Parts: sequence; structure tokens; C-alpha cells
Amino acid sequence: MESSGPLSGLTVVELGHSVAAPFGGQTLAILGARVIKVENPINGDDARSWGPPFWEGASACFQSLNREKLSITVDFKDSEQLEDLKRLIDTEADIVVQNQRPGLLQRFGLDGESLRSSKPGLIYCNIGAFGAEGPLRSKPGYDPLMQAFSGIMSITGEEGREPVRVGPSIIDIAAGMWSCIGLLAALHERNQTGIGCEVDTSLYETALAWMTVPSAMHLASGTVPARTGSEVGMLAPYKVYRAADDYLVIAAGNDNLFGRLCDVLGVPEWKTDNRFASNPERVNNRKVLNDSIQGIIERESRDDWIRRLDEGGVPNTPLQSFDQVVEHPQTKALGMLQESPDGEMTLMGVPLSFNGTRPGYTQNPPQLGEHTRSVLKQDTD
Repeated sequence: MESSGPLSGLTVVELGHSVAAPFGGQTLAILGARVIKVENPINGDDARSWGPPFWEGASACFQSLNREKLSITVDFKDSEQLEDLKRLIDTEADIVVQNQRPGLLQRFGLDGESLRSSKPGLIYCNIGAFGAEGPLRSKPGYDPLMQAFSGIMSITGEEGREPVRVGPSIIDIAAGMWSCIGLLAALHERNQTGIGCEVDTSLYETALAWMTVPSAMHLASGTVPARTGSEVGMLAPYKVYRAADDYLVIAAGNDNLFGRLCDVLGVPEWKTDNRFASNPERVNNRKVLNDSIQGIIERESRDDWIRRLDEGGVPNTPLQSFDQVVEHPQTKALGMLQESPDGEMTLMGVPLSFNGTRPGYTQNPPQLGEHTRSVLKQDTD
């Protein structure tokens, strides 16, 4: 199938598994690149079996990360199959993206240095675990390990309770996103110079990047960031509150919005209260402020407060479960959830539109090795 989209004409070979590289590869595929996923012939990508739930022959997790791709199987220990793969990369690939365990690809001459020695225009992206340098560079890693090691878990949840991870695999997903950013920058450079490069990112570096603001707050103040529940340490009021029947979030992110909130809550005197007159004072007195707001909010229903806050121009939102998210008119209006061509699956699209049009769902995730013969041009006899 011919691809369309801003990256059409590019060929990407994905030596990926689990989440990070597959998400990056899928993003490039949705944007129009021809993405060839290379899997081992025994079980394929580990994520194929990450369930239940299973959906149309593979785990829902795998299906959500691998649409718009071709799948080929290659046994790296089979010299003929290995040479077929290297020939494919040498003759057709613009990009290789990989997140295999450290050292594996070097054993088979599939690392960036080896492949780029015969094809200097190749752009090769490594998504490592702990990074390319340092004492942990050879150690494997997964999303929850990085949330723990980077300090993300130390600021997530509530003080006095057990550490928790952020629900979605934000490290894996963001590492895939950073790989795309790096690859697109390298493509721009190649368009100017004709020379590719080797791009490196990792789960740990990605996790550290998520800590950009907390790290600055720590280095500026010397204070170790703590868990603040649904709050943001540098702003108040900016958190979840419990109405009479359900939860909502109020985000009064500046003095003007706080003044509007005071009017909605019926406490205009707070605007001139020295404890709350500016954000630094509100942050320093957040407990008494939050307790006071909670005492008012809990008297009425969530929908009533949302109506009043909307009328008063105060940013707010209900806390939704995902079934509510799926059914919300805003979600439907955006068209982020996209139905497969055969109507059997609905998967999340990319949060991008081009000239008002979001890239569509045109090809289901592949069966294991579905395109091996056609891609490697093997004899079908």
C-alpha cells in the first residue's frame, strides 16, 4: 500500500519491541513513512503477548503501538536471513530505530557504526535504557524502573503513602517521541549535507527530562521535592477538590484567576487577605487555603460548581473515568479515536492535524511476519 502524508517516501526499519521504539515507529508510519518492523520468528515482539485483553489476534497493547506497519521476521543467527536484512537496510532504508538490549545488535553487525560504514546517509536511532555513557549503560530497563530511578515516583502520589507510578507508560512513550524529534532533526540536516548520523536517546534521559521543572526547583531552593498529590508545588490553588457528589479540578494559575475564583466561591475578601494576596503567599499558606476551598466546594454538586466556575471564567474540569472520556462530545469532535478499516478495532490517533486533517487509520497492525516475503523479495516457490 502506498503511503501518504508528510513523511511519505521515507523507509524506516524498526528493530524494536515493547513500547518505546514501536511507538516511535508507529508515529513515523502514521505520518506517512513506510515502516518495516523486524521481529524474531518465534514469538515476535514481546508485547504481542502482553494481555489480557487480546484483540484481533494480539494484545490490545501491541495493537495500539503497531498500526500502519509491515512485519518481517528475521532470525539474526541465520546468516542468510541476516544478510537479507542488511541488504534491505543498505538498499532501501533512510532510518533505523532500535531499542534492543545493550550489545545485541553489535554482535550481528546491525549497530549504527557498522551499518553507516557502508551507507553514510543512513540515520540510525538508539533508544537505550540508562543511556550510552556511564556505569549503568549496559543495564536493561523498563518504564517503572525509570520512574523510580529518576525521582518521578518520589514526587508522585501523596506524602505518607506508598510510592506509585504514573499510570500510562510516560517514559516509554516519551522516549519514542524524542526519537522522532531527533530523527526529524537529523533528516533536516541530511537534506542539507547528504550525510546521516547516529541519534541517541534513552529511557533514563527521557525520565530526567520529565523532571525539568522539579529539578530546577530543587537546585534553586535546596529543598527536596515532595509528593503533593494532585497539586503543583509552585501554584495554589491548583488541585482536585471533592464536591458533594464527585471530584473536579480547579486551576487558578494567576492572581486574576484567583480573584475570579474568590467571587465564584462567595469570598471576595480573600482577594485582599495578606495570606492569599499573591501566588507566593498562597503557596506558603496552601493548607489553610485548600482546606477553606474544600469546605465550600463540598456543599454543592460537581456539575453545579462546573457551571458556576465556567460562568466566572475560572479554569476547571471534572475528573473523568476513561469510559466517560470516550463518550465525551469533545473527544468525539476531535476524532482522536479512529476506527480500523475493517471496523473491528478503534485505536488512538496522533495529536496532530495538517491543514485541518488528522492522519487516518489506514492499515491494521500486522500479523507476525506477514510481509516477510514481499519485503525481502523472497522466492515464494
